[in-house]
Amino acid sequence: MTHDHDLVLRPTPAQITAALAPPPGRGGGDLVVETLSGLGATTVFGLPGQHALGMFDALRRSSLRYVGLRVENNAGFAADAYGRVTGEAAPLLLSTGPGALTSLAALQEAAAASAPVLAISSQIPTAGLGGGRHGYLHELPDQSASFRGVVKSVHTVRTQSQIPSAIAAAWKSALTAPHGPVWVEIPQDVLLSPTALPVVTAMDATPDDLVPRPELTAVAADLLSHARRPAIIAGGGVVRADASGKLRALAEKLDAPVVTTFGGKGAFPWEHPLSLQSWLEDRHTTDFLEDADVLLVVGSGLGELSSNYHTFRPRGRVIQIEADLGKLESNHPALGIHADARLALQALLETVQERGDASAPQRVRELLARVAARIAAQDLTLEQQVLAAVRSALPADSPSFWDMTILAYWAWSAFDAQGPNTMHSAQGAGGLGYGFPAALGAAAADPSRPVLAVSGDGGALYSIAELATARQYDLPVTWLIVDDGGYGILREYMTDTFGQATATELTRPDYAALAESFGVPAVRTSAKTLEEDLAKALSAPGPSVVVLPALLRMFAPTHLT
Repeated sequence: MTHDHDLVLRPTPAQITAALAPPPGRGGGDLVVETLSGLGATTVFGLPGQHALGMFDALRRSSLRYVGLRVENNAGFAADAYGRVTGEAAPLLLSTGPGALTSLAALQEAAAASAPVLAISSQIPTAGLGGGRHGYLHELPDQSASFRGVVKSVHTVRTQSQIPSAIAAAWKSALTAPHGPVWVEIPQDVLLSPTALPVVTAMDATPDDLVPRPELTAVAADLLSHARRPAIIAGGGVVRADASGKLRALAEKLDAPVVTTFGGKGAFPWEHPLSLQSWLEDRHTTDFLEDADVLLVVGSGLGELSSNYHTFRPRGRVIQIEADLGKLESNHPALGIHADARLALQALLETVQERGDASAPQRVRELLARVAARIAAQDLTLEQQVLAAVRSALPADSPSFWDMTILAYWAWSAFDAQGPNTMHSAQGAGGLGYGFPAALGAAAADPSRPVLAVSGDGGALYSIAELATARQYDLPVTWLIVDDGGYGILREYMTDTFGQATATELTRPDYAALAESFGVPAVRTSAKTLEEDLAKALSAPGPSVVVLPALLRMFAPTHLT
């Protein structure tokens, strides 16, 4: 019997000729970039280092576009955002030891947010691997061990012939649900040595489908079809799976109210009659969800933020659809369905019975009215004014990237993302410095539309060097820096807990003057002029900075009954 794949493996005469006469002047680094091109990559991020120079030299012989950042962690954030907005694996080229380790916080965020980042690092020469010679510059006792607890998979290469298969396996791992970062490391001598291997052409690294078990979706469909008060929590898995349309169709078929987690912003239309929006840090919302007799959780592990700081206690049946096996039923007993959100929602759409519930929109309106009344009673006009100005100035289809700052915490609950996969933040791992370099990565993916980054002054200092990157590549990113003179949210936490704050105040630069020194236009604004200044900056070509001196406050927590 002849199988189709047997025919695919036969090289054509042209392929045979090319394979037998590879071009001269190639090294192991060329095999890396050729493999990436063969897999469909078009852009790589990174920072060169001594052991990695073989990869970077090979870039000039390839069609890959290189976007170089000034700090490895920021390069990781840029790759993270590129992966989120494109759905492609974003290559991140790093050097050994300190360069590699500096990317760890970014890879942790990519893992928490299921962003497909393909990190490729150099290693010390093969003679030093596995307890051989010691004393190499940048050497770690076991570099891969530093990453194994963070990334999805680790791939160590020892010979040039292993490069294409290792990178292809990592690519497939990064793009198989749940998406995530992966790690490939290649010794310096393998990258530098001349190679006589043929040029790498098209590679097959098609990700595996994570299909739900039909007996489980049948039970879930039956529960939802006969529920009296169903509700849905939609997490980041819905966005990563591009399943927003299916979520809406299912919610409408069931008349089930939907709340989106902070990672799932935009997965459900904000103004839809069934939209509970994103007010998860609110006891009224928590009570509403606890009252559901059947609660469908899609693409969320119901972690700390999504469960109102673990105060959420569902009383009805929980159905959890989750691609990350470790998150399935990790916080609440449920009918656990290990599957890609898109495939599972499609299965439910095909099997649930339509149920009518004219009271659902009214219950949603009442809940949102209670939330609005609670916020209105707290004298937070400035905060709401600033957030409304940002929303008004930002084009509906422009992505935004938010650092860990008070305005971002407001945005998690109160900002209308106006579409799936448009609002992103570092709330997965919670590290500082995400917003601006991530926005640069998104702008590299699609420079046809402006991108917004939002940081506090504390977070801005983590990534200020990337103003040079923004200028060098002329990326259309507007960076809003809310300057309150310190780590604002930590100041609030410490004052509330201890009566006064320590280690939260910062001496900082004149951000507008500093941006101008990089050749990036900047403006100081106020709450009254923010909308106009931000809209003007976003409409101008290239990078820009808008500085808002303001002391914002958080709304009062309501996770306690």
